[in-house]
Order: sequence, then C-alpha cells, then structure tokens
Amino acid sequence: MSLNPRFSTMLALLLSFSSLAAAPVSEHNAAQPLQIAFMPDIHFHDIYANFNDNAFAGLPNSLSGKNATIRTMAAQLQSTRLFNENYFALLAALDDAAARGVKLIALPGDFSDDGQPLHVRGLAKILQHYSDSYGMQFFAAPGNHDPVRPFSRPAGKSDYSGAGGYPQPIYSQGTAACAAKVPAVQSHTPLRTICSEEVKELGYKEIMAQLAPFGFQPQPDYLYWETPYSNYSELNYNVKLAGEQATYQQRQYEICRQGTGGRYKQPGYSQCSMVPDSSYLVEPVAGVWLLAIDANVYIPRATGDGYAGAGNAGYNKMFSHKTQVTDWIAQVVQRAEKAGKTLIAFSHYPMTEFYNGQSDAIAAQFGADSFQLARRPADSVSNLLAATGLKLHIGGHMHINDTGISKSPDGKVLVNVQAPSLAAYVPAYKLVTLQSGAQVTVQTVVLNDIPRYNELFEHYQQEHNTLKEQAAPLWNKAILTAKNYREFTNWHLSELTRQRFLPQDWPAPLREALLALDGRQMLLLSQLQNLPPLAQLPVELATMQQSPDWQQALQAADTQARDAGFSLQQFAGWSGFDLALDFYRLRNAGSLALQDISPQRLAQYQLLTRLLAAKAATDSSGFAQQFGSLFQLLQAFSHGEHDMHFMLDLTNGSLSGLSQ
Repeated sequence: MSLNPRFSTMLALLLSFSSLAAAPVSEHNAAQPLQIAFMPDIHFHDIYANFNDNAFAGLPNSLSGKNATIRTMAAQLQSTRLFNENYFALLAALDDAAARGVKLIALPGDFSDDGQPLHVRGLAKILQHYSDSYGMQFFAAPGNHDPVRPFSRPAGKSDYSGAGGYPQPIYSQGTAACAAKVPAVQSHTPLRTICSEEVKELGYKEIMAQLAPFGFQPQPDYLYWETPYSNYSELNYNVKLAGEQATYQQRQYEICRQGTGGRYKQPGYSQCSMVPDSSYLVEPVAGVWLLAIDANVYIPRATGDGYAGAGNAGYNKMFSHKTQVTDWIAQVVQRAEKAGKTLIAFSHYPMTEFYNGQSDAIAAQFGADSFQLARRPADSVSNLLAATGLKLHIGGHMHINDTGISKSPDGKVLVNVQAPSLAAYVPAYKLVTLQSGAQVTVQTVVLNDIPRYNELFEHYQQEHNTLKEQAAPLWNKAILTAKNYREFTNWHLSELTRQRFLPQDWPAPLREALLALDGRQMLLLSQLQNLPPLAQLPVELATMQQSPDWQQALQAADTQARDAGFSLQQFAGWSGFDLALDFYRLRNAGSLALQDISPQRLAQYQLLTRLLAAKAATDSSGFAQQFGSLFQLLQAFSHGEHDMHFMLDLTNGSLSGLSQ
C-alpha cells in the first residue's frame, strides 16, 4: 500500500514523539482490579420481536409460548454468523458478566444484524434491562452491519422461517419485491412476500438515537465524554456542554471518493458529501478512558449512486478517507499519557494482521481474494496505528480468536486483540482486567453451555421435512443433535465448510483431491515416488493402489507411523473433510479449538507436515507442495501469540501466558 505525502508527514511527526512511559497508577487501582467485557459481532436478531405494523406474526413456539420471528436454518448454514441462537448467547454472556460483577461492557460493532428497526429496538430493551438490573454500562461502536450504509435504505430478507417450513420473504417498501401493489409469489416458496418497514436498514441517525444511552450520547454518570468534533476538554467539561456538541448534525464530516474532505481536501477531489461519524471517548471510571472508534468508511461510488459498503475498507481507508479520526486518535493518546489515564481502544475492525502472519501464504495457496484477505490491514497501516502510541485495541469483524502485534519504526508496540463472536465457533467474549500499574490481563470466556440453545429446533425440523419433501438440497440434520451451544456452533462451522468454504475458497484440484483422501492415504502418498498431477489424483487413486509402488509406499508409511507411535489405521480414522474442518477450527478459534481436536490427530498432522516438506523439492505432481502448504498453514494457525489468557505489560507490549 502506498501512502501519499500527507500520511508520510504524519508518520514522521508521530515518530518524533517520545515513547509512552509506563501508565501511572490510576484511581481505579485503589480498590480492586477493574474488569471490562468486550463482546463484538453479536449480530443480534430479536427472535421474539413484535412487528409494530402486525405485518408478520411469526411461528408459534411450543417451548416459549411466543411467536418466533427467525431466519431459516438453511440461511444460517450458508452464513459466517448465526442469526437466531445468538439471541440466547447474548443473554448468557450478559448473565455470565453479571455473575462476575462486570459493570462495563463494550460492543465493538455488528451489535445488530443489518440494523433493522425491530432488532435494534429489541437490543436496546435488553441492554436497558441489564443496565437497570445490574448497574451495567454499555459502550457501542458501529460495525458494517449497523449501519449497512450511512443512511436508511429499503431492504429485507428472503429467508425468514414461514408457515409450513417454507422460506418467508419479508421486505420493506422501496425494494423490488414490494414495488408492485400485490407482491408477487416468489419462485422458491409458495409464501407471498410480506412488506414491512420493520426490516429496512436503519442509518446512523436512527441507530444512534435508539442506542443513545449506550455510549453514543454523554450520560450524567460519565466523568468525561467527547467526540472528534468537540471543542472542549476535560478541563472545562460538563454534560450539558457535551450534549450540545453531540448532536447528529455536529458529528458529520466530508468524504470524497478520493479521500477525506473538509480541511484535508486535495485539489481534484470529487463526489464529496457529508456523512456521520459516531466515534467517542468516554471516562466511565476515574482514570480509565475507553476510545470507541467508528472505523466504518463508506466511500462514494464512482457511479454517483450512493456509497460502497464498509466491510472491506477498515483501517486501510481510515488514514485516507477519515483522517480527522486518525489525527484525533493520536491526540487522545498524548492527552491520556499527560493526564495519567489508562487508555483502551475498541472498534469493529482489526488493526493488525489476524492470521498469525500467514496472509501471504494463504493468498499464494488459495488466491488473493480468498479468506476475506481484503479485510487485512496493510502492514504500513498497522505501523501508523502503532506510531500513534495506542497500546491496546480490541476488535471484531473477523469472528476469530487472535492476538496480533505491530511495532512502529521507533519501537512503539500496539497489541490488537481479536475477540470471537457470540454467533460463531468458538462462541466467546474477551474480559480485560486492569491490574495495578501497567499490567492488563486478557481472558477469553467461552460459552460452552447456554440455556435454551435448542428452543427453536422444532421449527428447523419442520423446515428440514419440507426440504426433503421437495427433494431440495438438504443441510445436515445432525446439527439438531447438538448437546450444547458450543457443539451447535461446531456443527455450524462444519456445514459452512461443506456448503460454502470448500466450494468457494479452495482451488478445484486441491479440493477434489482432499475430499478423495483419508489420512492413511495422505501418509502413503507422502512416501510414493511417482505421483500423477494433482488434478488426476482422485481418478487414478484406485489404479495406483494396485501397483507395486503402492505396496512399497505402504511399508514405508507403516514405518513412519510406527516410529511416531501410531498405526496406519489411526491415520485412516480421519478424512480429508475432517482435515479441512480442523483447518477452519484452528483458523477461527486458535488455541480455543484444541478442545475439539485430539492431541493424537495434531501429532499426525505434524508428522505429515514434516514428511511433505521433505518431499516438496522433488515432487513434480503438485501433491507435496499443495498439501504441504495446507499442513504448514494449519501448524501456523495453532502456534500464534497467546490468545486465551495472558498478561500484557503496557510499558513494552510484552505478553506472558497465564493458566486458564
């Protein structure tokens, strides 16, 4: 990524600042350690929402006695997030935080799923309940799903769960589905489209208003609160003044297609418009500053018809298109140091690479457009963020569990903690504890068991029956046998791997070969001297197994297995699909996935990694190179920075593991 001269000048100025000293003991250390929970990517969907216009009644649920307004299981198993069960996961996570006495809860983006009125309304009700019942304070920062675009727009979904197990289309006015006076029958379902304003996508104005008490507006119990557009400081702060400067109209900035407008606008910038920004700084407890960064960047489209989505922009576009916020971040860091505040930042997007340094290897193996690599912040951007002096940031967006470190050229260290999603495998949240001095502990709280996780299974059963009657593609019904929520999310990942990841992300020769093999055959092929091209391997496998060369490879593989303490039969116990699923488990969850992969299988993967690396130089078939790279990536995913429970020293960015 190339930086224009203004960014280079900014970096030079940032590097001229002296390194931050150790954070002094703040008032929060006087009693007991302060805990802050970070719960990104809730993707809240109010499964028992009432449509205010009575457009959709939902499905009667026998366990709750309420009507469920949910999405289909088929929709869930094609998405990287659950839509329905995360309702129960949020309640369980907040109950867990309440039991621990946690009072501060940060929501780093995608707290809703596309900002529909009925779901934002339901989320506000839940947050207010926990605020009233437990004295919790919530601090939200928006993600690319809340809002989907800066301003409200017509929207909807084709796959709510409807009568008879069929998909129920529900759209708002202004969509093509609701353009006709009498909605047309959808080809994939006998149910007619329902038109309701309850499913449109809200913009900033509406979302910030409905969630105003949860960080977006100053509250009487905050010790301090500001935005990048405030003109006061902590020295002359009062809540009335803050409120006057916190209006929606005053939190606007100019964005152009080429970069930031306003005082940053360059000659030739075009397609400029005013859009909202909801960033804020809050001091909820004496001595602690939480920096809620709105890192959504909605760039005007070249065609002039609205804005591009923010999902792939992130911090790569913050320095070019939202410069007033990145300048403000650097200024807040300096002020926090001067005032002796402990500063923790959070936003929806990662500030560092999130694949244990393997993004380039993933691009080489699967393609530059695979694995959401477009969401990776460039190293130069991570360095700029570290150069601000920011030390700890908690992000989401990727639905993965990871810890990344970036160092600026002058030695400043930024630690980026990627918090998992409650709506995906492994469901968890991050609990940050401020210890004495400059010590911070980060703990990953996993939600293995949550109440009511199977409350909606009766609707999924009916859906599956209907799909079967129609001879339609079926999802794996075994997911309905899940004994707890963690197992349910594991099944979700399994079906996502089968139906979406493997078909979309994997090159066809690698995918077909993988699905044709088990572990025993992979071990034998690592010992076979003459292999056909990878694309021909599945077709020629049966013939190969009848050859004398195969028998020699069998003996060599048996020796390799026995020397490692295994039998060939144990390698035959897992398939290529099992390998792919473990690959995604480790990619998504890091060390949290080790509970679901046996140590024996991990050791077998290590043996194959070593054998294929040794064979790669002499193998012309592509098998050793392609499968060897796959196993090397798997090893890298399981050996990153501490990501489960660790201590962070804010003075130098060093991490030390702690027992869970």
